[in-house]
Parts: sequence; structure tokens; C-alpha cells
Amino acid sequence: MTKTAIITGASSGIGQATAKELAAKGYHVMLAARREDRLVELKKEIEDAGGSAQYKVTDVTSADEMKSLAEAALEKTGNIDVLVNNAGLMPLSFMNKLKIDEWDQMVDVNIKGVLYGIAAVLPIMEKQKSVHIINVSSVAGHQVFKGSAVYSGTKYAVRAISEGLRQEIDPANEIRVTIVSPGAVETELTNTITDEDVLNSFKEGGKMTMLQAQDIANAISYAVEQPSYVDVNEILIRPRQQP
Repeated sequence: MTKTAIITGASSGIGQATAKELAAKGYHVMLAARREDRLVELKKEIEDAGGSAQYKVTDVTSADEMKSLAEAALEKTGNIDVLVNNAGLMPLSFMNKLKIDEWDQMVDVNIKGVLYGIAAVLPIMEKQKSVHIINVSSVAGHQVFKGSAVYSGTKYAVRAISEGLRQEIDPANEIRVTIVSPGAVETELTNTITDEDVLNSFKEGGKMTMLQAQDIANAISYAVEQPSYVDVNEILIRPRQQP
């Protein structure tokens, strides 16, 4: 039976790399994001490489759209084996800038998006065997730095939600939960930062060799490919030079 993986935020970065990695491992991947042109392109790349993919334009801040996403994936293969809750925003800012709209966006995408993903697949997964929920947090979910107060708050929340879910799962249900906490990755994530002071602080921080999206995809693949009795609870991965 073909295994199915749902990946949110699949249009770029970690989500895109993870989709390609899991497709190469034989998973049918359901690609979810808001940018349809990117999803169309990624689906073609995966299929051209011999993989199996479909996509659904999805806003993770909508519980209804996340439920529809899960239903579409289930209709295709009859099962959902992996959910990668990867969609996220990182418009870092100093709190006295009062970028309330950006705070709201981070709470909606980074926290509610994860919750809605869990809500969409959990009833389905409870009826299956050997299934996996991957929630992408961040090094910022382990430590707070200037400009990261709200972003870190959302990523600490992802870790708390994930650990709570892991503890609540009936041992008879073969559902594994993994938190993946990346450090600095070379992706489009910083493109949402509008606070010039934060951007300048990045420039002053010196150079380091950043992680690539594929590095995180490899970590996710490692977790899901373990035997069903092995529960990789958390992977914290960052550049060697990152404090």
C-alpha cells in the first residue's frame, strides 16, 4: 500500500525539499500552500523524477480548508501516514514597533495552522497503524533573542502542543509525534521581516554557513523512516556556528 504524506508550506524551502525527499522514498505526497503556481511546478518536478504527487491550494489558518486537504489526500490513497506541519511565518520585530498585524499572522499560521493540521488528520490516523505527525518548531522555540519575542512564543507553543499530544495518545494507537527545530536555514523565511532594526542586526551578526532546506528534509525523513516502535521525539538541528 502506498504511503501518503501531507506537507504544508510546500511551495518553497523546507516544505519543498521535504516533499521531494519523501516522494523519492516512495510516498505519495499531498502538497499544500497558497501559491498555486509553485505547487504546479513542484508537482511536475516530482512526477518527472518518477514520484507521485497531488496538490491543493490551502490556507492553514482555515480549519475547514485543512479538513478538506486531509479529505482530498484520503480520497486519493485511502490513508494518511504522515503530516508535516511546516507552514510558518517569521516577521521578526522589536516589540515597541507594535507590529500587531504581524503578531496576529504568526499566531494564526504558526500556532493555529499546526492545531488545524492535527485536527484534520488525528481522527483519520487513530484508525490506522504506524502513522506520524511532524511539527516544525525552531531553535527560537528553545531560546529567545532580541526581536524574536512573538515568533519564539509561537514556536515554544508548537513544542508544547506536540509534547502534550504525544503524551495524550493511547499507546494502542501507533501514532508518533516529532518536533523538528531548525536553526538558521537558507530559505525565504526572512523575506517577511519588515523591521529595519532587526534586518540591520542580522548584518552586524557576522557570517556563518547556514543550513540548507535539504538538511531539514533529511532530518524529517530520518524520523519517519524509523521502525514503528521508535519514537523520535525531537530533532534540534542548527549550523555549527550558530550559538
